[in-house]
Amino acid sequence: MMKKYMEIVSEVSLFQGIDRDSIEAMLNCLKPRVYSYKKSDFIVTSGDHYESVGIILKGTATVSKENAAGNRIFMTLLKKGDIFGEIVAFSTLTTWPATVQAQEVCDVLFLPRGKIVGDCEKMCSWHRILIQNFLRIISERAMLLNKKVEYLTIKSMRGKICTYLLEEYNRTGDKNINLPLNRNELADFLNVSRPSMSREMGKMRDEGLISFHLTAIELLDVEGLKNMSEL
Repeated sequence: MMKKYMEIVSEVSLFQGIDRDSIEAMLNCLKPRVYSYKKSDFIVTSGDHYESVGIILKGTATVSKENAAGNRIFMTLLKKGDIFGEIVAFSTLTTWPATVQAQEVCDVLFLPRGKIVGDCEKMCSWHRILIQNFLRIISERAMLLNKKVEYLTIKSMRGKICTYLLEEYNRTGDKNINLPLNRNELADFLNVSRPSMSREMGKMRDEGLISFHLTAIELLDVEGLKNMSEL
C-alpha cells in the first residue's frame, strides 16, 4: 500500500536528505499505518492517547483547540505532505493537545512515536538524519507559534488584517494574494469574529486599500496598509 504514496512521502520535509531507497527501508523499520477519513471526520481529538506522528498523504485537515469557554480556536491548516503531532513526540505528554479534523477526504500516515524517539535496534544510518529533521521542523513550528502570539499583541482588527496581508505579500512578492485560509479560518487565526472581520475588509475595499473576491485579494495601496498595520 505504501508504494503508491512513495512520491508524496519522499517529498515530506521529515525525510529531507534521505534517498528513496533508504526511505523505503526506513518505513519497513518504522512500521507506519495508513488510515482514510471522510470529510468532517475527526482524525485525532484533543485528549486522545498519543502514540504516533501524522503525515497528510491526501486531502486537507484543520488543527484546532477549545478554550475554557468551549469556543473553537483555529490553529493551522494541514495540506498534503504536512506533519502534525511532531511537537509532542519528544515530550512527556501522553495525550493529543489539539484536534485534527478532515476538511475533505484524507489519507493519513502515522509513524509510531516509540520507533522514532527510541533507540534504533538496527543502527540505521537514516535515524540520525530523521532526528535532525524532526528538531528542525519543531524549531520552525515554534517560530510560527511565536508569530501567532505577535498577532495577539496587535490591538486593532484592521492592524491584524493589514499585518497578515503584508506578510503574505512579503512572502510571495505578489500584490495578488490567494489566501491559504478561508474567512472562518482567517478570523480564527487572527482571533477576531468573522462578521466583524468581513465588515472591516469591506471598509478597506471601499477606501481603496484592497479588492477581493472570496480568497483572492489584491493589494491596491501597500503603503496605506503599512500605515494601518501600526494601529
